[in-house]
This record gives sequence, C-alpha cells and structure tokens, in this order.
Amino acid sequence: MVYFHKRSHKRIAVAKRKARSELKPDEWDCLGYSRLLNLNPEDCLDNIERVDASTLSYEEFVERYEKPLKPVILTGLTNDWPATSKWTIPRLLKKYRNQKFKCGEDDEGYSVKLKMKYYIDYMLTTQDDSPLYIFDSGFGDRNKTNKLLDDYKVPHYFSDDLFRYASEKRRPPYRWMVIGPPRSGTAIHIDPLGTSAWNALIVGHKRWCLIHPNAPKTLVKPTREESGKHPDEAVNWFNTVYHRVIKLDWPEQFPVVHALQKPGDLMFVPSGWWHVVMNLDHTIAVTQNFCSLSNLKIVWPKTIKGRPKLSTHWLRSLRVNRPEIMPIINEINRKANWSIDDSSSDSSSSSSSSSDSSDSENEVHFPHNDVNGSISNGNSVSNGDRKRKPSMMCGIEEETSTVDCMSKRKKSPPISAS
Repeated sequence: MVYFHKRSHKRIAVAKRKARSELKPDEWDCLGYSRLLNLNPEDCLDNIERVDASTLSYEEFVERYEKPLKPVILTGLTNDWPATSKWTIPRLLKKYRNQKFKCGEDDEGYSVKLKMKYYIDYMLTTQDDSPLYIFDSGFGDRNKTNKLLDDYKVPHYFSDDLFRYASEKRRPPYRWMVIGPPRSGTAIHIDPLGTSAWNALIVGHKRWCLIHPNAPKTLVKPTREESGKHPDEAVNWFNTVYHRVIKLDWPEQFPVVHALQKPGDLMFVPSGWWHVVMNLDHTIAVTQNFCSLSNLKIVWPKTIKGRPKLSTHWLRSLRVNRPEIMPIINEINRKANWSIDDSSSDSSSSSSSSSDSSDSENEVHFPHNDVNGSISNGNSVSNGDRKRKPSMMCGIEEETSTVDCMSKRKKSPPISAS
C-alpha cells in the first residue's frame, strides 16, 4: 500500500496490531470484501419511515415515535449546521491533521489513536475487509478539537437529556464523532443502560438493520460457524445473519427495520432495539445517546443495577434540579423494592465536583437475586465497591456479561448507534 505520508505505513501498522491483535498483517484483507461486496446504496432495503422534521412538533415526535419505541429517520434537521460544510475530508484534514482520534481499543481496553492525517491516508486507500473506524467520544473534551461541538446542534427532540444532571465527569460516554471508509461499521448491539440514540449523517451513506428488542441474542448474533475472521464486525453480520433476517420464515414477532441513511438524515434508535450499521462509502457522522422522560422507566432500573454509584449521584442531582421527576423514580423503586440511602450532603447534589469518598457513603439496597443473583435482601452494595463495568463504559454493548463485553470492545471501537 502506498501512502501519502512517509510515516503512515508504520503508524497504521501499529494501530492495526493493537486494535485487532488476533489478526496477522495479511489477514486484514484476505477475504477480498473490497472486491466482492455490493455496497451500492440503491440496492439496499429501506422500509423505515421518514419524516420531514419541519412538519413534526416535539409532542408529536414523543407520541408517535419515542413512547412507542419506533425507529424513524428525520430529515431537514442538519440543514443549518456548520458541519455540513466544515466536516469534509479535505477540511478536517487541514484543520485537525495533527490531532489524534480514537480508532479502536487494545486488548487491555486502552484507546488506540491515530493522527487525522494518518487515518485519512488509510481511509482513502484501504482494502481491508473490516477497516479501522474512528469512533471518538473525547473530541468535545480536548482543547484542540472541542470546537467541533460548535458545528452541530442537538435537535430539540433530544435536548432534554436527563443524564446531563449526572455531570460531564460522571455520566457515561454519550457523544461520538464517527468517521469511516466503506465496509467499516459496528456489530449488532443494544445501546447500554437502556438509552436511546440519534445519529446524524453528514457525509456518505450508511446501511442499517434494526431488530425488535424482544429478539433473543441467539437469533440476532452470528453462530460459531458464521463467526469467521470478523465475528464482531458489521461486514460479517451482513454476510451471514442478514441473509436469515430477510427470509420469509423470520419470526413475525421480531419486526425488522431496514434503512439506507443518506447525507442529512438523522436516525432515531429507540431504547432496546438491536441495530447493526455498515458504511457504504466514506462517511462522517455525529451520534449521541440520551435518557429522556420517555425512556427513564427503562434507563433508571438498568442504571441502578449496573452503575449503583452513578445512580446515587444522579438521583441527588435530579431531586434538586428536576423534582417533578421524583415520583416516577420513586414508583420504580417501590415496585422493585429498592431503596437508596442518599441522605449525605443534599446541598451539594447539583455540584459536579462531589468526591468519590462522599459518594461511597451512599448505599443501594436490592432485593434477593436482583443483581446477577448475588445480592440477598437486607445486604447492601457500597458504591465504592463496584468497578465500572466495560459494558457501561462503551456505547455499543448490549447488556451482557463483563467478559463478553470486554471481548467485544477488543474487536470493535465502542459506538452508540453508529
């Protein structure tokens, strides 16, 4: 492979070795997908509903799509975003050429990063079957890249994100800048903690398949025989499971939504839906996960189980900043027989600088067998006793075991709704 920059070959080789240590150098393109796959957008199935956002009020969106958990593509929301003119490959290369962006994770869970100039060199020339994919959740936090936040605006349908009361430092990763070549993408997954997501595509085309939340994991995941070289990659899913999904004998109780996302389209992925995404050409997008009033009844139980330390901090802040929400949370806790001792320092609950030692005094009490069957009634889990689960740190994993999630994170960069 001939690259424009003399150091690209070495930098890219190191990144690939770290991100996919199970692959030998000659195995990245051994299946010939760059020649064999049909990536023509016109040939993609597309049965998703599309709505011009200028004709849809916030209340209508909630009632027609968010509450019934119905996927939809909204159009017209990005028309006035500076990103539509600024987020092109030449302009990103010129402005951010020496800034590093995350394009994977190594076997220990640490970020694998490439400078933009090296990644774009790779992106424009790669023949890899499942290429490296920029999925960077820190772009808005770094001084030299945070101006990218000025290039788009969170649509008003999603602006009331209740996780913002958990503070930027404590809340799970929730926004990503996404850049990738053809064949890159994200494997089948459910977004963590019951969150919903939106994905706004600026450049290129994405192929989506969304499957009803009730579909079992064994049905939507590749079998052992189908795993091949890329078991946790979108390109493998569309080559294997997808052919089962489109057959006439697919169970009717698990509806499937197919979508072709075009430039300017915003995809809404409701809480709980399985989804897999593959880029058909060079794509640039931004995506965010969120908790709203509509999915709070799903998000709160999953947060209190999976992230008890976060839940106590979040609860104290919600009590001060959004007291009208407390009856909803109290009713969920009552039905599940949960109690949270958050009596310490309510006066500082809205502060993002509350210390870990302060939080560790709070305890979450669960009934018997409520968390993996390991917590019995009357016992408590100190918030300082639980490590942050990998499945709750990343944006793509369905809620599964820590071991399964860590395995997935080694293979694919974390993502929300790609």
